[in-house]
Amino acid sequence: MRRTARLLIGPGLAVATAGSLAVPVYGADGGRLEVFPSTALPGGDVTVNTAACGDGGTAEGDATAVGAGRFTLAPSAHEGDVIGRFRVPPSAQPGTYEIVAKCSGGGPQVHGDLVVVLESARGYVHPRGSVNTGVGGALGSDPVKTAAGVAALAVAAAGGTWLLHRRARGDGI
Repeated sequence: MRRTARLLIGPGLAVATAGSLAVPVYGADGGRLEVFPSTALPGGDVTVNTAACGDGGTAEGDATAVGAGRFTLAPSAHEGDVIGRFRVPPSAQPGTYEIVAKCSGGGPQVHGDLVVVLESARGYVHPRGSVNTGVGGALGSDPVKTAAGVAALAVAAAGGTWLLHRRARGDGI
């Protein structure tokens, strides 16, 4: 019995020592920053959160790598978590970007990755640029097409009015 106990004490102490050394290394790294969604389209909203800052903590987020600038992480409804939000700029290029949050009061710094894509998993392509729709707020670059469209609408309105007057007078249609 003593011999078995002695044989188990050595490996047990080795495992305990390795485990206790691993905890400070993880704490020094600061944990992780959760990024949701981890894959986003340009112009989309992204939420980040972490438990590394502790209860009641706050953090300063940095999304300048993707062009979104700095943002604040505040305590959330989940105990011990801080949460923040930023918007991916519409001009963001596809790629993987590192998002960083630094806990206030000399706390740890945490990292997370955001992948920017131009096409979602469902095959949706994020529109870019303007749409050529005619007289939709600006007259456009071709005044001849604009005048032709206005003339066609005027003829249709006049014809409709004429037909309604004929019907009302009983001239037959």
